[in-house]
Amino acid sequence: MGYQNSFKVFLCLSVIFLFSMKIMVLEKYFEKINFTAFSIHTTKPIRKGAHYWFSQTNKHANKNITLPNCTLPPDLGPYNIQLNVPLDNEFKNERMSFGGHNKPENCIALQKIAIVIPFRNRESHLKIWLHNMHPFLQKQQADYGIYVIEQHGNLPFNRAKLLNIGYKEALKEYDYNCFIFSDVDIIPMDQRNLYRCSTNPKHMAHALDKFNFRLLYATLFGGVVAFTKEQFLKVNGFSNLFWGWGGEDDDLYKRVITAGMQIERMNNIISKTKAIPHKRDPGNEDNPKSTGFQHVATRNGEPLLEKAARRMYTDGLNSLNYTFIRVMKHRLYTKVLVDIGKPENIEQ
Repeated sequence: MGYQNSFKVFLCLSVIFLFSMKIMVLEKYFEKINFTAFSIHTTKPIRKGAHYWFSQTNKHANKNITLPNCTLPPDLGPYNIQLNVPLDNEFKNERMSFGGHNKPENCIALQKIAIVIPFRNRESHLKIWLHNMHPFLQKQQADYGIYVIEQHGNLPFNRAKLLNIGYKEALKEYDYNCFIFSDVDIIPMDQRNLYRCSTNPKHMAHALDKFNFRLLYATLFGGVVAFTKEQFLKVNGFSNLFWGWGGEDDDLYKRVITAGMQIERMNNIISKTKAIPHKRDPGNEDNPKSTGFQHVATRNGEPLLEKAARRMYTDGLNSLNYTFIRVMKHRLYTKVLVDIGKPENIEQ
């Protein structure tokens, strides 16, 4: 009888040991793979999963330790951009959570930054951008997440509407208070170009290499721009009405001025920016425009830009409609696939 009891105890311990080993192996496996989560036509399952990854990663070992606020490293300067990046290359960082969220380990960042990228058929540029931008942002001691918002289908591209969607989707995962809206082909050339929000909306890509590092025209406000949450709500986000290339950035400039704010820019040395060369994407053709960069896209016969100030209160975040398709959590970024509908009563 004693022998049988001993054998049962041994058997139970063996089962527990094997189960524990299996759990350890699975944990190691999921640490190494590029975890991808899917949710079709509903946000509920993935929101729980996304929150889990955000809450379980980047925790400080001792919650009782009071960490100092982050300060900028003294050696920020010109940044060496790498364009010849193998397409299968990924920047490795154990601190980063799935979905491309990272925050400093030894200090507390004062801003929580969502970087939102409008996207369709630009995989090669996305690889280059990610390879360069993660080290850049971590050097600046940023608490940030990367959101790639992909337009489903082949209808004309609507950059601004995708950026509005990115703002809303990012807030479902983390309490971001700073939003940087960036094209996928623009990379800063100086680490002193701080990816942060300021007291006014900030233009961070006005000194592009393809424009000889100068501001092309006074009202230019595209490429990479930064808004606090309060500033973005104040302008009601971007217009949702610009389909195809161009116009939405000029419209945004008018919104900022109408809201009583100014555009903030660093000097042309710090703001030097690289634009990765590429051909225009199919479905992103120019909007018709007259001289002086004044786009003449119209709605019901009225020029959109001419009525930008009046329209901003009814066209933007408060009129945003889209269909969520799925979210994919990669190690270096979160991709959200959406159906944004089609143009209505727009002549472009």
